[in-house]
Amino acid sequence: MEATPRYPAPAFTAGKIRAAIVDLDGTMVDTADDFTASLNGMLAQLDAEETSREEVIDYVGKGSEHLIRSVLAPRFEAELAQSRFDEALAIYQEEYAKINGLHTRLYPDVEAGLIALRNVGLELACVTNKPHRFAEQLLEHHGLLRYFSVVLGGDSVAAKKPDPLPMLTACERLGVSPKEAVAIGDSQNDAFAGRAAGMATLTVPYGYNHGEAVQTINSDGIVVSLLGAAKAIAAHNAVT
Repeated sequence: MEATPRYPAPAFTAGKIRAAIVDLDGTMVDTADDFTASLNGMLAQLDAEETSREEVIDYVGKGSEHLIRSVLAPRFEAELAQSRFDEALAIYQEEYAKINGLHTRLYPDVEAGLIALRNVGLELACVTNKPHRFAEQLLEHHGLLRYFSVVLGGDSVAAKKPDPLPMLTACERLGVSPKEAVAIGDSQNDAFAGRAAGMATLTVPYGYNHGEAVQTINSDGIVVSLLGAAKAIAAHNAVT
């Protein structure tokens, strides 16, 4: 049995934390196999070569449009890829709607972590670049929707992460200031968005950080799970 890796305790510079803004794909749920299956359904209809989980995980986290463009780029000449983009996106969304949640799994200690975050007294929001309807369906599929007061998807506001707008919107809807919130995610996108919004940031060491090591992410610290995040926040709030 492998030992759980140890990371330095997060170094928060904020005051008391009252809310957590949690990412979805790669942070709570491993959705790479759903993406791969949906993309392959799309590519089959475009008479293009299949993709793989290994290819897809490098593209996840920046929204459906980025995912589609990334998969089309090595399979079509640039002009043809652009001309078929709208068709490809529509097919992909149809394919994804058929299987959302079928090939996914929760990462360890996700529900326990959400419960612990709530028990610490935090308000919770899920902010993802996944379309809102798919995000809510996936959270409901895994029994997690009940823990969140706010769910924002990539189409909920005018910009996606790494833009800070979704994070700022989530804080506004939760009734907290950004400096009272922490962003928890698996990629640079989450940390960039959180920091740009003026929030504390935590990173989990699994997920889809665009093929880059988690240590490259500039956050306030790495936590092994959402349960680890809850424990770190509780320790911080106890002395703040």
